[in-house]
Amino acid sequence: MMEVTYYVALPFAPSDDGIAPGEAVECLSQNAAVMRAEALSRKPGNVGALAFSRTGDPSSGDFGDAKVIRSFGEVPADLSTL
Repeated sequence: MMEVTYYVALPFAPSDDGIAPGEAVECLSQNAAVMRAEALSRKPGNVGALAFSRTGDPSSGDFGDAKVIRSFGEVPADLSTL
């Protein structure tokens, strides 16, 4: 089993139901994910963003829970539904 860690920046935009996730951006490192999330949170039309990581085995599809690294602006309080 080979574990890999993915770093992701995820923007959030206003929606009819409150706040909805936008298109996730995979990043090369934890630092890159934080910098990209901060930039995405300032982009017009977005209300916030977060940087997170997930570790697991891509061949089996078995991944652990996402770990939030940092959030910017408005993000949903309950991230378990994402």
